[in-house]
Amino acid sequence: MRIIPAIDIIDGKCVRLSKGDYTTQKVYSDKPLEIAKAFKDNGIKYLHVVDLDGAKAQHIINHKILEEICSKTSLKVDFGGGLKSDEDLKIAFESGANQITGGSIAVKEPEVFKSWLKHYGSEKIILGADCRDRKIATNGWTESADLDVMDFILDYEKEGAKYVICTDISKDGMLQGTSNELYKEIIEKSDVKLIASGGVSCIEDLYLLHEMGCEGTILGKAFYEGKITMKELVDFISKIA
Repeated sequence: MRIIPAIDIIDGKCVRLSKGDYTTQKVYSDKPLEIAKAFKDNGIKYLHVVDLDGAKAQHIINHKILEEICSKTSLKVDFGGGLKSDEDLKIAFESGANQITGGSIAVKEPEVFKSWLKHYGSEKIILGADCRDRKIATNGWTESADLDVMDFILDYEKEGAKYVICTDISKDGMLQGTSNELYKEIIEKSDVKLIASGGVSCIEDLYLLHEMGCEGTILGKAFYEGKITMKELVDFISKIA
């Protein structure tokens, strides 16, 4: 299972939200590159970067930070937040993103998202399946669509989607554990490579997700709040390697 730390960006700073609520913003660093370098220096290979400004504005904004991280570290970065057009995607990949995540676009403009899957391939395009009470959420989690998360994933699996990041918004940033029943259902009912996101509270959560069969896990607040140390992450990665 890949360990994928998250760096969420607002106004050029590394922040975390609770349940996607922008009013709960907590700043952890004004130097995202230094955070990224610390992960890389400890042997972590992957990074999840979210352009929260872009998610709200509905177009890419923090691509310069993405470019800086990608050009000055060897981290493989997946990037999301506000990617709504072919031009946004072009900018993200030219800035060094290894993969991009599309969520709202997959709901609101499915033909565009399907064209991305076809043009770039399923190894480069991740389906973002963010949900609240099983209903897919869009536009920085400010809106809900009348789509069940399982149906949403299965429909896109038929279109060739291979990677899925699933975030249960009710768990995100709450440090109360992950949405294990939902993840089990996704793993049992589909063949997608599931990247679990939201709610990781301690190192034991990572072992549970690994045993469950998740392809990757994104973690943020648990690390930034010291609930999981860098040493624990490094030890975990060596144990499951």
